[in-house]
Order: sequence, then C-alpha cells, then structure tokens
Amino acid sequence: MAILITGASAGFGAAMCRTFVAAGYHVIGAARREDKLQQLAEELGEQFYPLEMDVSRTESIQNALNSLPEHLAEIDCLINNAGLALGLDSADKADFGDWETMIQTNIIGLTFLTRQILPQMVARKQGYIINLGSIAGSYAYSGSNVYGATKAFVRQFSMNLRAELADKNIRITNIEPGLCGDTEFSNVRFKGDDQRAAEVYENVEFIQPQDIADTALWLYQRPARMNVNSIEIMPVAQTFAGMKVYRDAPAPVKQETFEKQSMSLFGKIKSWFK
Repeated sequence: MAILITGASAGFGAAMCRTFVAAGYHVIGAARREDKLQQLAEELGEQFYPLEMDVSRTESIQNALNSLPEHLAEIDCLINNAGLALGLDSADKADFGDWETMIQTNIIGLTFLTRQILPQMVARKQGYIINLGSIAGSYAYSGSNVYGATKAFVRQFSMNLRAELADKNIRITNIEPGLCGDTEFSNVRFKGDDQRAAEVYENVEFIQPQDIADTALWLYQRPARMNVNSIEIMPVAQTFAGMKVYRDAPAPVKQETFEKQSMSLFGKIKSWFK
C-alpha cells in the first residue's frame, strides 16, 4: 500500500514526500508541475512515484487515479495537502475569480479526491486521511474572507468524517499550521510579488515545511487505536490573541469648551498656592 500526497512539487508536500520515503514508505507524489515531480523522482528513487494531477480539476484527479499501476492502487494514507490562498483584498474589492479558484481547489478538489479514495479504505476497514487546514479556519483576520472560509470547511469536513468513520477504523486528522516560511504560499497569494511575500516573514522565526512533514509522519506512525483529531501549529512568535478593536477618533474640542476647561484648570492650580 502507498501514501498519496497532493501538492507534492514544493513546500509542505515536497517535504512530506522526502520524509515519508526516508522512513521507508512508498509515496505517490501528486502535483500539476511534472518537471518538479521528475526532479523529486530523481532525488528519491523508486520508492517515489510521480503523478501528474491538477486538484482544481475533478477530471484530472480521476484520470490520474485511473493511471496508477496496480501495485500502487491501494492507498493507506491520503494527505490532502494541495491548496492555495489568492489575494488579501477586502471582500468588496476582491477578485471573484480568485474566490472561485480557492473554492475549486481547497474544497471541491479535496472532497472529490477524498470521495474517490474512501471506498477502498472502508472496504479494508483501514486507512488514514490527513487534511492540511490552517489556523485561518479558526481565527478570522482581514483579507482572509474566502480563504479562511475554505479552511473552516476543511476543518468541519474533517470532524464530520471522523464522526462517520469511527466504526470503520479510519483515522482522520486536520493539521492547522500558522505562519510557515520557505514555501510558495505567499508568492502565490501575492501573484508573484516576491518582495511583498518576503515581507510577511521578516524578523520572525517562522515554522518550516519540515516541521509539518515531521508532524505528519508522527501522526501516521501512532498506534491504530489512537486518533489525533486536529493539531494546531504556530511559531512561538505568533499567537491568536491580537483581537483588533477599531475606535472612532475623538470629537474635536470646541473653542468655547476649551476656554472653560482652561479657566477651570487655572483656578484649581491657583488654589494650590493659597
């Protein structure tokens, strides 16, 4: 049996492929960019199988699964890692096309692939689905409108699967990372504006893709009796405590009011020296 990891060409996905192969597992790395997958295949050897798949297109997912060789057709662990954020504009200014792309990838693609893999896990009464959510699915912030909503969906979907599949011996976990650098996440969000992407990580010791890969491997290697429902991972420098409050500016003081307040204060000061 094999481990199927989506979004395998970079970031979390590539780190997880390396980590699981190093631990002795057979890994199917799925992604759109065939050239990146081939580079990974050359690096990792025959325990790694590159699979061209565009998670934003259900037809691509189905064709990719149909093309798997027989010895890799049984998936013991599905890691739904592929996903993206686009833009940070407020909802009234956001590009609706960006919203559609996030929904198509983060929700439709993830659920379609899960639906294709689940029947074999249920039939075996064995399997593990690890979803890559985000702290954005739990904590709201400006500009996260639809991206955060898609990750909230992933979180709830994971919890609902957990409730449904407990008697099928299938484990479900939602990993919820915070600020993580050395990925293409912000470069994609800001559509190639590398300077703006770099500023997100300035002067912060962020978490690394390897931290997420190590977490995924640790989860997979837990005893079959044990299920970690969700795991939230942030850098020490990041917290969920920064709740914003916007306040109106104080009203300007009228000249007449100012003069009265000044005379009152002057009178008090004079009384101190009597």
